[in-house]
Amino acid sequence: MLKRLVFTLLYDNGSFVLSRNFRLQRVGDVRWLKRNYHFGTVAESIDELVILDVTRGQRDLPRFCSAVRSVTEACFVPVAVGGGISSMSTVEQLLLAGADKVVVNSLLVDDPGEVAAIAEVIGAQSVVASIDVRRGDDRTPWVVISQAERETGRTLFEHVQAVTSMPIGELYVNSVDQDGTGMGLDLEMVAQLGDGFSQPLILAGGVGHSQHLFQGLSLPTVSAVATANLLNFVGDGLQRARTELRERGVPLAVFGL
Repeated sequence: MLKRLVFTLLYDNGSFVLSRNFRLQRVGDVRWLKRNYHFGTVAESIDELVILDVTRGQRDLPRFCSAVRSVTEACFVPVAVGGGISSMSTVEQLLLAGADKVVVNSLLVDDPGEVAAIAEVIGAQSVVASIDVRRGDDRTPWVVISQAERETGRTLFEHVQAVTSMPIGELYVNSVDQDGTGMGLDLEMVAQLGDGFSQPLILAGGVGHSQHLFQGLSLPTVSAVATANLLNFVGDGLQRARTELRERGVPLAVFGL
């Protein structure tokens, strides 16, 4: 089965940002992004693009949708968009902006019924369940959070079991501790997920170079690895990483054939 390479963009109130352990650093606006990342070209190196609105305060959905349209106008890979989704109305606006899939996070805890309602309209295969995990203590080694800092009260295993019983198409699991560090994926966290679910797993948090991509994609339970590191993969970084991964035997799609 083919594996996937995913690129994630983080958006915060008009700017695209880097995140380190969920602390945000502004990088540039849409014009900066388009000047430095030509997504018509980047799309030749990735299998999917994820765009997440991580704004901590009041979100401006029309402004976010405008940014999504601008970024994806020449991008011909599937685009998953999320951040603050609370209803089908929000989903409809994101789909009109160019999303092929939507990413839900806090809704998985706050209103599973709405997740089911969204899936009924757009199909479960178009719903991505995002799970943010940080290390805890001896009693609760793995803590699932939502809305950047709120603890859900569920263990990682409990949350995964609950989420994968919902009509969702895939999981996007992000390590808060490794997020933005470039120090590698939390492979121990992956082991805690178990294998009692059928949905594809996208692993995120900690990718700094192609070796980290290789380590994640080599795991049998991992279908895709995502990187949100704008600076490490500027220029032809993603293209070189994809070529290296294929040369090392990772089953990635060959484009242009």
